[in-house]
Amino acid sequence: EFWPTNTESRLDAASSMATAFGTTVPPPRRQLNMPQIQYSEKYYDDVYEYRHVVLPPDIAKLLPKGRLLSEAEWRGLGVQQSRGWVHYAIHRPEPHIMLYRRTLNYGQPALTDAANKVNAQ
Repeated sequence: EFWPTNTESRLDAASSMATAFGTTVPPPRRQLNMPQIQYSEKYYDDVYEYRHVVLPPDIAKLLPKGRLLSEAEWRGLGVQQSRGWVHYAIHRPEPHIMLYRRTLNYGQPALTDAANKVNAQ
């Protein structure tokens, strides 16, 4: 068979092929025994939708103390979410739990005044 069946052999084969083509193969992103980032379900109020993200200890130790993270920073830690989420608060007793929010209906086109009048009729 051309392509090996176990993961380690596949990585070796991919690395050999990449070397032949003058490129590199990045290391696998996750080990099976590494704790994973956990994402809550969304919850809502009248203005925002919210969610929290629980970081495993090895990632949580990388968090800067006492400040919110920009989108580039939290994505750099491995947090993956759709667009529009903002790290808006720090829960001091549990700083490894990141709190996010975004406006309700984020990304949906706003209704124009004409559309609002039609919808009101």
